[in-house]
Amino acid sequence: MTAVKATPAPVPAPASAVRRNGGAGHQASLIVQGADATGIVAAVTSVLGRHDANIVSLDQYSDNPQGGAFFQRTVFGLDGLAAVLPSLRAEFDEELVGKYGLAYTLRDLSVPKRVAVFASKSDHCLLDLLWRHRQGQLPVSIAMVISNHPDTAEEVRGFGIPFFHVPSMGPDKSAAEAEHLRLLKDNVDFVVLARYMQILSGEFIEQVGVPIINIHHSFLPAFIGAGPYAKAKERGVKLVGATAHYVTQDLDEGPIIEQDVVRVSHADTAADLTRRGADVERAVLSRAVLWHAEDRVIRNGNHTIVFA
Repeated sequence: MTAVKATPAPVPAPASAVRRNGGAGHQASLIVQGADATGIVAAVTSVLGRHDANIVSLDQYSDNPQGGAFFQRTVFGLDGLAAVLPSLRAEFDEELVGKYGLAYTLRDLSVPKRVAVFASKSDHCLLDLLWRHRQGQLPVSIAMVISNHPDTAEEVRGFGIPFFHVPSMGPDKSAAEAEHLRLLKDNVDFVVLARYMQILSGEFIEQVGVPIINIHHSFLPAFIGAGPYAKAKERGVKLVGATAHYVTQDLDEGPIIEQDVVRVSHADTAADLTRRGADVERAVLSRAVLWHAEDRVIRNGNHTIVFA
């Protein structure tokens, strides 16, 4: 195993977030989900109003107002936020959990989520994420990059990110996954598979205990598994795309976060499809990571609600 110790630089707030939220600092996100009922929005705004919080944005969705599921994302600003969070949680426990049986999360947005990026030999998605992070476009702290190949070690070092080479060969991945779990334990809030060309075991997915985002080089559910661009060429498709989704124990069938496509023609070779698809992969993965980092994605079974 090769490791380079480094401390990531502070992450500046992306310009888009500053414009959208009306200024950085002292802001929190509140995510609410559960059975729809009259009075939920009023309960949220009443608690925030009692603390003189300023609601910056509020998005909500109900899949059926008559007894369906309710989802809400609220961003609010409040001076001295860290000191007030325990009191807010106590009131939301009473109002949202006690009265309505809802689930919620409340998070200080000034504390970026910690992410580990897994990669293999293909580096386009990995390097795109690292570049966007350095430019302040992704409000995350990249704790480490883990790869089953050493090829990208020097490039990752150039971004000041710790790099770990963990070989994963043959059908038995238990030793590699044990090392992954050791590196990740209590160090990350989510994992991104940036074209990590290994299948994760169900045991690993269960034990890692944090969300895992994968970029699939295909417009799912078409052409699942390996070699999708070659399959697409054989099928004569007119569109190729990419899909970012959460990883579950069902291969390539987790909840979809984002998708996009690009038009192709009969004259494009499989190599052309791969090249053009790589551009889509980068864009789709970066949007998925951004939205997850900003608490814009709510999972609901095998679906997602995305307040983008």
